[in-house]
Amino acid sequence: MAIFDNVNAGIKAAMLARDKVRLGALQGIKAELLLIKTQPGNNGEVSDENALKVLMKMAKQRKESAALYTENGREDLAGEELAQAAVIEEFLPKMMSAEELEAAVKEIIATTGATSMKDMGKVMGLATKQLAGKAEGKAINALVRQLLS
Repeated sequence: MAIFDNVNAGIKAAMLARDKVRLGALQGIKAELLLIKTQPGNNGEVSDENALKVLMKMAKQRKESAALYTENGREDLAGEELAQAAVIEEFLPKMMSAEELEAAVKEIIATTGATSMKDMGKVMGLATKQLAGKAEGKAINALVRQLLS
């Protein structure tokens, strides 16, 4: 079942359960996916790949907002943002552990034949495609820099 269909089913369940936080998060996801669906060239479809990119972006935004709210002493708003981030993350694949990420990046470096920082572009291009949705870009970048230097 596609992510879009799972979100719709989740909305129905949240409505029946009268779960306002979950419902709000799911409606936000659906709104973002509908925007993608109506963009030219998508033929009214949302691929799971595009949906994952949107979900990762949304989860990251919620976490950043929660951090800002916490800095400014607004724990009530931070809690709501974190709750929405948790709902969004339910639709994301499990993130890789540090060991799994390192093994995957080492394999990519071996496949590309990279030996120095000059080859970072090749490695990052391949790594971001292969590890999309499984690891954050910052973590990939830091690890590639560490391994190539």
